[in-house]
Parts: sequence; structure tokens; C-alpha cells
Amino acid sequence: MRNSLIAGILCLVLRGPVVAQQMEPLTLQQAVAIALESNPQRKAALADTHVARADILEARSAFFPHVDFSEAVTRSNDPVYVFGTRLRQSRFTAADFALNRLNQPTPISNFATRFGAQWNLFDSFASSLSLQRAKQLNQAASDQLAMADQQTIFRVIQAYYGLLFANRQFEVAEKSNRTAKAVVDDSRARVEAGTVVESDLLTAQVNQATREQEVVRLRNAAALSRAQLNASLGVPLDREFQMNENLAERELQEIPLSVAEEHAIKERPDLKQVSEQVAAQKTSVQLAKSAFGPRVDVFAASELDNAAFLTNGHSNWMAGAELKLDLFSGGQKRAQLSRENALLEHASAAKHAAEDNVRLEVRRAYYDWDSARQMIAIAHATVAQAEESLRITRNRYASGLTTITDLLKTEDAARTAQMNYWDAVYRYNVSYAALELASGSLSSQSPVVTQ
Repeated sequence: MRNSLIAGILCLVLRGPVVAQQMEPLTLQQAVAIALESNPQRKAALADTHVARADILEARSAFFPHVDFSEAVTRSNDPVYVFGTRLRQSRFTAADFALNRLNQPTPISNFATRFGAQWNLFDSFASSLSLQRAKQLNQAASDQLAMADQQTIFRVIQAYYGLLFANRQFEVAEKSNRTAKAVVDDSRARVEAGTVVESDLLTAQVNQATREQEVVRLRNAAALSRAQLNASLGVPLDREFQMNENLAERELQEIPLSVAEEHAIKERPDLKQVSEQVAAQKTSVQLAKSAFGPRVDVFAASELDNAAFLTNGHSNWMAGAELKLDLFSGGQKRAQLSRENALLEHASAAKHAAEDNVRLEVRRAYYDWDSARQMIAIAHATVAQAEESLRITRNRYASGLTTITDLLKTEDAARTAQMNYWDAVYRYNVSYAALELASGSLSSQSPVVTQ
């Protein structure tokens, strides 16, 4: 029993490092690759392209003849049915002209084996227009997938850097908590030595409690950020990854506003999608107009009528051509044409609105990135100033030249400066990705991903 207990304890001790070693390393490039493979929203956009390709095949089928087969069995004593069936089966005799047999025939069965074919020769170009519209919508679906890829990459970048930022916040909170504990210990010693009043100790303890609460909050915020990263990847929320980097300041190549805006208007996948949808709607208008034109079909049919299954019968065939021209349909086709024209006006207006929104998105992303870039320099200097101020205030407090209130205010200012600095670094990276997304150039090879 004792040996089993010892073995169990050893297994638990040894198991911990093994689990830690099994934690998957994760870089931003790896995260993007996983998301492009597993993200459900990206999969949904990919499925839309499959639907669009199927629509092309369906539209193309109109150019081929349609052939069908049927096998039917009927039995009846209806005089007309019996008369016609005997003729089709080539079993009609002179005796069948007897009035009694004509008026009250014996029920008979008919096994009808039919092959039919129909081929449209001309439909006022409706089939060609339907195929053209299907191809345009297929291209729109491809553009939608391209935009979904960029949005997926952006969400991964946002979540990835969000987790790095949360880790940095937690580090700052832990450091502040350790500083708060040191202040409490120092205040307790001073109270015992009689150099400060007890209110200094109480103030330090309240500050430490606040810092401990912040540690708890930011620890949970980091855990939530891990779950958000997993959700953006499309993997289970409890899957563990080992981050291979920390949030750090870096320099990315500047994207001029004019270049970003021009690239967005030309290359944004969603704008291309809107343009394809407008083109498809123009084709829909032409398709509605083609409904007023003539239609020419050819058809053929072969039928085998038997008294029993595949025996005792006769075959016949039929072929012909048909011209159709709708002379009056109660205004239905004109109403359909008016509807398609109205939808075209709506699509055109939506395209102009989309272009304006894209320009605004580019400018918003650019100014956010530019603000974050400038804030890094300011926050960096502020951190250095706050740390120096904290050092001086600590020395003054140790010498009895200042109060604990001033010390805690200075310590809080240093903590805030650190938080602001990491917030600026986080926003710098995310806003750069947002600028690439707004300009339509974000990809797995973008500098924000690879550098």
C-alpha cells in the first residue's frame, strides 16, 4: 500500500513538467495559419463559393437537352382508355368494334415505358444571361471569401496582441502589488519604531488591497483573452498554447494615407464584391427583358405500351418543334422588369455608399495608427519620468520629508504610465493591422504578421 502511494505521488510530480512540455507553442504566423484552416466564419464564406460554383453548373445545364425516363402501369375499364390502349398496344381487333365491348369493355392493364427529350434551341439569350449572372455571382462569392480571409486574419491579430497586452497588464499589476506590500512592510516597521503614525500603515494596507484586487481582475482578463484568441482561431476554448513572444515596441513601415485610400478603392475585396453584384444585377435586367422574346424548343418521345411488363405490346414515337411567344401575361413580366431595374438602382447606390464608407474606414484606421505611433514616444518618456519621480519620492519618504500619500500617488502615477505605454504599443500593432484591413492589403504575409 505504501509503495503504491509513493508511486502515485511520483507520477503526479513527474506528470506536471510533461504537461507543460506538451503545451503547444504559438506564434502569430502559426495562429493565422490555424485560423485560415479552422475558423468557422471563414468556412462559411468558403461554403458560399461552393454554392456559387454549383449555380454555374446549374445555369450551364440549360444548354444541354433534357432526357427523362418513366415507367407507369395503369388499369381501367374506361371505354376511351380501353379503346386507345388497345390501339397503342397493337392489339385492336374487329371484335372490339362490337357495341357491347365498346360501351362496357373488360378492364385492361397497360405498362408504359417512356423516353422523352426536350432541347431549347433559342430562348432570347435567357440561358446565356443566366450563365453570365452565375459567373458574376461566383466572382462575388470569391471576393467575399477574400474579405473573410482578411477579417479572420485581423481578428486573430487583435486577439493575439490582446493576449500579449493582457499579460503585460498582469505583469505591471503584480509589480505594483509587490511594491504595495513593500510599502506596507516599511510602514509597519516605521509605526513600530514610532517614526510615523498608524494612519500611514492603514493607508498602505488599503492601497495594497486595491492592488491585489487589480491582480485578480487582470489575471481573469488574461484568461478571457486566451479564450478569445482560441475563438478567433476556431479551436476549443480550453486548448492551451504557449506564447513564444511578449508585447514589445517595434517599427513598421509607414503606409501613406493617399496610398492606402487609393489601394482600398481598387483592391478591397468587398468593393469588388459589390461591383460584381451590380454587374450581376445589370444582367438580371437583361434577363428580365429577354422574357419578352420568343422561345424555340424541339422535343421527341418514344413510348412502349405493353399488356404485361415488357411483353405483348407495341412502340410508338413522336417528334416536333414548338415556338412560344407570350402575348399577354397580365403585366407580370413588365412588373418583373420594373423590379429588376429598381434593384439595380439600389445596388448602384449601395456601391457608392460602400466606397464612401471604405474611404472613411481607411482614414479612421490611419489616424488611429498615427495616434498610437505618437503616443508610444510620449508614453515612453512618461514612463522614464514617472520612475525617476518614484525613486525621488521614495528617498524623500525614507528621510521623512514627504507623506505616504505623496508616495502612493507617485507609485500610482508610475503604474499608470506603464499601463499607458503598453496600451499604446498594443494599439500601434492592432491599428496597423486595421489600416491594412481597411486598405485591402492584409494577408498572412503582411509585416504586422511576419515581423
